[in-house]
Amino acid sequence: MGENPVVKWVFFVLANCLAFSIGFSADVESTKKTYIVQMDKSAMPESFSDHAEWFSSTVKSVAYKNDEDRIIYSYQTAFHGVAARLSEEEAERLEQEDGVMAIFPETKYELHTTRSPLFLGLEPADSTSIWSQKVADYDVIVGVLDTGIWPESASFNDTGMTPVPAHWKGACETGRGFQKHHCNRKIVGARVFYRGYEAATGKINEQNEYKSPRDQDGHGTHTAATVAGSPVHGANLLGYAYGTARGIAVADGVNVLSISLGGGVSSYHRDSLSIATFGAMEMGVFVSCSAGNGGPDPVSLTNVSPWITTVGASTLDRDFPATVKLGTGRTITGVSLYKGRRALLPNKQYPVVYMGSNSSNSSSLCLEGTLNPTTVAGKIVICDRGISPRVQKGQVVKDAGGIGVILANTAANGEELVADCHLLPAVAVGEIEGKEIKQYASTSPKATASLALLGTRVGIKPSPVVAAFSSRGPNFLTLEILKPDIVAPGVNILAAWSGETGPSSLPADHRRVKFNILSGTSMSCPHVSGIAALLKARHPEWSPAAIKSALMTTAYVHDNTHNPLKDASSYEPSSPYDHGAGHINPVKNCHQCWASCFKLPRCCFTIQRCSH
Repeated sequence: MGENPVVKWVFFVLANCLAFSIGFSADVESTKKTYIVQMDKSAMPESFSDHAEWFSSTVKSVAYKNDEDRIIYSYQTAFHGVAARLSEEEAERLEQEDGVMAIFPETKYELHTTRSPLFLGLEPADSTSIWSQKVADYDVIVGVLDTGIWPESASFNDTGMTPVPAHWKGACETGRGFQKHHCNRKIVGARVFYRGYEAATGKINEQNEYKSPRDQDGHGTHTAATVAGSPVHGANLLGYAYGTARGIAVADGVNVLSISLGGGVSSYHRDSLSIATFGAMEMGVFVSCSAGNGGPDPVSLTNVSPWITTVGASTLDRDFPATVKLGTGRTITGVSLYKGRRALLPNKQYPVVYMGSNSSNSSSLCLEGTLNPTTVAGKIVICDRGISPRVQKGQVVKDAGGIGVILANTAANGEELVADCHLLPAVAVGEIEGKEIKQYASTSPKATASLALLGTRVGIKPSPVVAAFSSRGPNFLTLEILKPDIVAPGVNILAAWSGETGPSSLPADHRRVKFNILSGTSMSCPHVSGIAALLKARHPEWSPAAIKSALMTTAYVHDNTHNPLKDASSYEPSSPYDHGAGHINPVKNCHQCWASCFKLPRCCFTIQRCSH
C-alpha cells in the first residue's frame, strides 16, 4: 500500500507512450533543484528549427553558468517543455521568459499499494457475456507507469498473441537485466526514467538496483499483470488464492494509461501530472489513477483532475480466514496469509503478551528496538497497527524471539481486515475484537492464545465493501465534481510478482514467489484500466469521456446481500464521497444497461452502440 520508498519509475508498454517525467524530492544539499518547465509550443520563434533547440536555448539564457547541460528530459507529446536543474533564482527568471507558461518544482510520487475477473462477471470466456469474444481481435495497448516489470512472469507470456500492432511506435529500452528479447508481443515496449532521481540524489548504484525497466520492487509487475496479464492456471501465493490469475484486458493495442501513484493535491494548472494527463486525454488516451490510501479521513484524495478517472478500492468476495482462540475459550476471527516452517500447533495454547496500555505506546506498536526479548521470547505478541508497515511489526517480533503476532486494528482502520504474508504466524483482527484481546492479555497474568490459519474462502458476504484505507472525497479543488469516480477490487488482490523481492518486501524475506497478494488503490486502478481497454476494444470510436461515462453510469451501489454498500471503517453505509458513482460493473455496461436503455436515457446515451 505504498509504504516502501520509491527509487525509480518505469513506463512499460503494455503501453502508448505518454511523454512526461516525474521528479523526485530528496534532502540533498544543493543550490539547484529539478523543475518541470511547461512551454507554449506555438510561441517558438522562427529563428529555431525545432522545439528541443528552443527549449534548450531558453533554459541556457537564464543559467548563471553554462558549463553544464541543465536539461534532464525534453517533452513534445502530451506535455511540452523540459525537466531542468535550476537554482531558485534561475527558475524565477525563467518564469518571466516569453513562451514559458509555468514552472513546477519536482514532486515525489508514492505508490498507492485471480478472483477479480470472476467477481466482476468477466469469466468464463465461453459464456454468453458481452466480453466473451477474445479481445485479442482488437489490438489493445495499455500503458502502465510504475516501478517496472518482471518479464519472465508467465503473466507476460505472448504465446498465441498476434504480432505487435503496426501503429506501435514506442521503444524497448535496455539495461542491466532487461534486453531486447524481453519485449515481445505482450510487453511491446518499455522505457525507464531515472535522471530526475539521479539529479537529486546522485548516481544509482547499479550493483544494487536495476537501471532498466526490470522491476525490483514488485509493485509494477503486480499492477501490469492485473490490467493486462495472460491467464496463468494454478496461480497462488504459498497455497493461498489458488486459481487462474489473469488480467482484465489483453495488452495488444488501445490507448489506455494506468497510473497507480500519487503525490498530494495542487491546483490543476500547477500539477504537472494533471497537465500531462490532460494532454493525453486530448489525444484520445483514457487515463485512470489510484485515489490514494489516505482513508477513511475525508478530503484525502489524490489525482482529482476531472479528466482522470479516479479509482477507490473495495473488497472481493474472497477472504483468508484465521482464528485466535483465547485461553478463556473465546474464538475470534481474523485473516492471515502466513505459511512456513514456524507454524504453531492450532490446538496448543501459547503465552500471549501485550506491551502497552494504549496504542500510543511505542512498544504496543512493535516498532524497531521497542520490544524486550526477555519479555516476548516464546510468546505470541499483540501489536497495534500504525506508523510502521504491518509486515515489519512481525519481523520485529520475530527478531525479539516472539513466536507469533496478533495484529490489532485501531480506530483508523476499524473492522477492515487486510491479509499480509508475514515472516511468522500472524493473524490480523478488527478494532473491537482487538480491544477485547488486549484487555484479556493485560488483565490475566497467565493469558494464552492459539492461532489457526484456515486457507482460502470465497462467497464472502457482504461484498464488495469500500476499503477503510481508500481515500475519500470531497474533491476540495472543485467541490461540484464528485471524486472518487468509482471503486473497484483493491483488497487482497493476487497478481504476478518480481523475482527479486520476497512477498513481504522486507530485506530479511528470502522467500521467492511468482505471485503475490497486495492491497491498495494501486490494485484497484488497473482493474478499471483493463475494463476501459475492453470497452475501447469494442468501441474504438469512443472518447475517454464516453468510456468514463459508461463506467460511472453503470456502476452499482448495493452489495451481494442487496443492501447499500458499506464502509469497512465503520460498517455503516458508504456515501458517494467514499464510493463515487459506485462499484464498477463491466457486465452491465452492455447487456443490462441496453435492456433498460429506454428507462435510463443517460445510460442509453453512453452505451448506445453496444448492440452492434
